[in-house]
Amino acid sequence: MSPIRASVIEWLDDTYHFGEAEALIVDDDRSLLDHGVLDSLGYVNLTLFLEKRYTLKIDRRSLTRDNFDTINKIVNYIQSHPQYRVA
Repeated sequence: MSPIRASVIEWLDDTYHFGEAEALIVDDDRSLLDHGVLDSLGYVNLTLFLEKRYTLKIDRRSLTRDNFDTINKIVNYIQSHPQYRVA
């Protein structure tokens, strides 16, 4: 499991799903929005968490389904972000 994926799952467990996030996600290519894992406010909070955790600035114009709809898309977006540094 990638460290980014692990941090997103941990955040989901701590913030919204109380240890059930992994079971709700089922597949890392499954839409978080369409399957009720996150709502629009949840995405805002997730963005704030990712910016703080990885010390980067996420351009609000990039908050699209192409970048943030699934776990895999989130991981890929963060890994490809120019400010991302492996800890």
